[in-house]
Amino acid sequence: MRPPDDEFAAYVRARQDDFVRFGYLLTGDRMAGEDLAQIALAKLYLKWDTIRQAQSTDAWVRRVMVNEHTSWWRRAWRRRETLDVDPVRESERRGAVDTAPVDRELWTQVMALPPRQRAAVALRYYEDLTEAQTAEILGCSVGTVKSQVHRALATLRTKLEEVPA
Repeated sequence: MRPPDDEFAAYVRARQDDFVRFGYLLTGDRMAGEDLAQIALAKLYLKWDTIRQAQSTDAWVRRVMVNEHTSWWRRAWRRRETLDVDPVRESERRGAVDTAPVDRELWTQVMALPPRQRAAVALRYYEDLTEAQTAEILGCSVGTVKSQVHRALATLRTKLEEVPA
């Protein structure tokens, strides 16, 4: 049997890229996504002995990431700094985040969604989780997930119809 630190290190090696990708989907910024993943994994390390016994370690980490991201944008003192670089193109250049061919306009509109709607869409369609799994991570009911996703998709449809072809 491996010591707990070895088990934790193996878990991080196996899942870290997925968590960074999810953080990127939440924030739209690679570095912020890395920060979210690092914070969540640090919190996981502190609770590793109890969390690893549960079947939903990934869900716990994603929930920590969503909660941390929510607290970031709620803090009044936190300013959003912008870069002169398109984060999607930069991540493609680095090859660190798996970016399938992306419709730039769709990505722009997804990133413009309110944070809770963006998190629901990221979990449901990018992470391919069920409504129940998404609700568990977001700490809300399945009905709330359905309404958040419905509103997000309605907004996306409206905004994308406005874009000239």
